[in-house]
Amino acid sequence: MAAASDPVELGAPWGPARPEPPPTRFHSVHGANIRVDPSGTRATRVESFAHGVCFSREPLAPQVFLVEIEEKELGWCGHLRLGLTALDPASLAAVPEFSLPDLVSLGHTWVFAITRHHNRVPREGRPEAEALAPSCPPALLVEPHLCIEQFRIPRDRLVGRSRPGLYSHLLDQLYELNMLPPTARRSRLGVLFCPRPDGTADMHIVINGEDMGPSARGLPAAQPLYAVVDVFASTKSVRLVQVEYGLPSLQTLCRLVIQRSVVHRLAIDGLHLPKGLKDFCKYE
Repeated sequence: MAAASDPVELGAPWGPARPEPPPTRFHSVHGANIRVDPSGTRATRVESFAHGVCFSREPLAPQVFLVEIEEKELGWCGHLRLGLTALDPASLAAVPEFSLPDLVSLGHTWVFAITRHHNRVPREGRPEAEALAPSCPPALLVEPHLCIEQFRIPRDRLVGRSRPGLYSHLLDQLYELNMLPPTARRSRLGVLFCPRPDGTADMHIVINGEDMGPSARGLPAAQPLYAVVDVFASTKSVRLVQVEYGLPSLQTLCRLVIQRSVVHRLAIDGLHLPKGLKDFCKYE
């Protein structure tokens, strides 16, 4: 039996009983300029730069609410905003124009503005300069799990990947580096809460498989918490990514084996594999 201090793998069949979290969907309540597709997994701002606030359809379980930036729109200043709220979206008289500061000013809401740089939060008791220092996340093939407080999450789906191009062999040789800026198209950003022994929770933002640290503390862990996604300014469209919990699938394990046998992603094209499998191996 796992010790209380051991990481808990979300959805894993061992350790404390944790059912597989339900698939994530966007709520039918959202900003006036948002259109959600019939599957509930894609949200697009159709005009302006505001009125793009979205929510998760259900309160979050211990899980990552993960989105990928699908479309960008030039000419606006600002990027995606991500967070949590204890407010029931269905109870809102009207969805605020902005998550920051409008939704936050209603109370019980914590939202983090994603920027191109400096998204990390200094750890408790550590100097602020630590958060500003450039980071080098571990290679996906070296450390396949992301550990955040008591949780251990498979990193495979958390990492956004650029579409392979002419210089892929220089930019991401052996899959050791993730070159996508946080605000770039195909970048993946997630939010989750981690309960604390005192009954509160910390909110963590995850960007391309890297934990940015606790961006908010003291959240009411006993209350239902909904994800907040503000499709703001230069971010035009996002889609939900379902995170694979527990044991990796056979498909994922096969991809890891194939990736270990090639020098860079362009070399996958030379393998005698079906096109669909090649695309999957290149994260397309």
